[in-house]
Amino acid sequence: MDNQYWETVPAERSANALDTVERLRSYITEGAYAPGDRLPPERKLIVDLGVSRGALRRGLDALEREGTIWRHVGKGTFVSRFETGDTLDIADWTSDVAHQLTPVRMVRARLCIEPAIASEAALNASAEAITRMRLAQERSHAAQSWEEYELQDDSFHRSIAEAADNLLLLGLFDQLNKVRRAVAFGAVTRATPRPSQDHSSFAEHEAIAAAIEARDRARAQSAMRRHLDSVSARLFEEE
Repeated sequence: MDNQYWETVPAERSANALDTVERLRSYITEGAYAPGDRLPPERKLIVDLGVSRGALRRGLDALEREGTIWRHVGKGTFVSRFETGDTLDIADWTSDVAHQLTPVRMVRARLCIEPAIASEAALNASAEAITRMRLAQERSHAAQSWEEYELQDDSFHRSIAEAADNLLLLGLFDQLNKVRRAVAFGAVTRATPRPSQDHSSFAEHEAIAAAIEARDRARAQSAMRRHLDSVSARLFEEE
């Protein structure tokens, strides 16, 4: 039945990602949704906004990255506890930090936060969260381009933050990741069109995922630290 439903959405109603983001923002504002309120399910949003399933999901992804909404698998999509003005202030702060931060200092900030998040994930991850983490891991390994790999790598690391089951840690991760993307943009050159099958991150991701799945907090923390050290050495030539 779900497949039949999606097929009834006319292709010409699909909007580009930017337009969908603006439609979603207006929908939240005009609907008087307050921080903490749950948005309607995707099926209703598709009809209300007149967009395709893919366009809606890309729009929701963009709003989640900027902190306007947050999503909890099995529970729904919620308006962020940050007010609109606060979200813009956070975005400005993130931009300012990114312009002043070196790649090396950015990695050191990750080393302070992400190993601890991995430890919390090993303690709190649900079976569903582990499945999402494993799926992101598989998709990153199957990526056919660096752009696709980086998207799936983002998803893998965020799935670990989600698995920690702590909204504050997830919010900290999202802001850190936004700064990371801004700092790293243009700083990395690629010699191949896609990651090789023996790309070191694949084994490192497996070590992190296996430790979280085994509920081994110390091992998860150490595996994440080794991974970030490896990323630093590989991308920024830091010893």
